[in-house]
Amino acid sequence: MPLEQGQTQVYTGNGKGKSTAALGLALRACGRNLRVLMIQFMKGGGPYGEHTSAEKLAPLLTIIPTGRPGWVRRPNPEEEDIRLAQEGFVLAQRALSGGEYDLVILDEINGAVSFGLVTVEQLLELIRTRPPTVELLLTGRDAHEEVIAAADLVTEMKEVKHYYRAGVPAREGIEK
Repeated sequence: MPLEQGQTQVYTGNGKGKSTAALGLALRACGRNLRVLMIQFMKGGGPYGEHTSAEKLAPLLTIIPTGRPGWVRRPNPEEEDIRLAQEGFVLAQRALSGGEYDLVILDEINGAVSFGLVTVEQLLELIRTRPPTVELLLTGRDAHEEVIAAADLVTEMKEVKHYYRAGVPAREGIEK
């Protein structure tokens, strides 16, 4: 059964857990037979653990990584980074308007806007045209103030302490 009323959520801030929280929401939605699409922006270096989990939850959960391995340069991203982010954004537009998904997660889209790969105007238009029965979740640091204003729910993850600062690298099954 589709959602009666979708909302727009934003998970932002400098703390760990935005994508993980989004995946938790995806898991909850799948548990209620909602169809979920997560498009990951600037995440081309996988596969990550969530990709193998999504295979087990298919067809309810689909994850599409976009981007290439490595870091996007700020403030001058390469044309390839812009092209891949724009391709991901077109997928997001189609997913929202196509009626196939109940929850659409745009993982790291706020960072893609902050890095200049997607414009804030594009993202605001996507929020405005979200069908009323689709939940839209936008994750990533540095959410634009206009995106925050347009959202129905905003959660800020704040770093208090992180083991990365002590030299602990990203670990399989926890961060990737």
